[in-house]
Amino acid sequence: MISEVIKNVIRFFFLLLFQVLILNNIQLSGYLNPFLYVLFILMLPFQSPKWLVLVLAFVMGLSVDMFSDTGGLHAAASVLMAFLRQPVLKLISPRDGYDVVQRPTIQQFGFGWFFSYVGVLVFLHHLWLFYLEVFHFTEFLSTFLRVVLSSLFTLTLIFVSQFFFSNSKS
Repeated sequence: MISEVIKNVIRFFFLLLFQVLILNNIQLSGYLNPFLYVLFILMLPFQSPKWLVLVLAFVMGLSVDMFSDTGGLHAAASVLMAFLRQPVLKLISPRDGYDVVQRPTIQQFGFGWFFSYVGVLVFLHHLWLFYLEVFHFTEFLSTFLRVVLSSLFTLTLIFVSQFFFSNSKS
């Protein structure tokens, strides 16, 4: 239990620093904005209470907001993603359900399940984030293109991180 808490604390700070020091400086023509920090929320254990997931998502989003000067946009999108995490998990639940000691990783559930889980939540996070940012629908298609491309880029980074940093026992 303690080792799981330590892993999550390390993951929180690593992803936060990686996001604000490296990924926030990557913007390819304004359409590719990677947000790997969402991996922290996605990788929380299944037995995490919903209130704790919401609080941690808010703290992570607010931390990114403070470094990015985005006035709460990341906090709002992260809390929405954390709020929708449990219904998405229930929707794509395996036949036997989830074991409380498992974490949502590609090694434990396979590519298809993990892609469904991560793809839906990342897309909703980006959709909420970018439409809150522009806050009007006059540029609907260009904003939607930005959502799709940034989601694909973020998903690519998440899958790469899964293959490099997850071991088969986690």
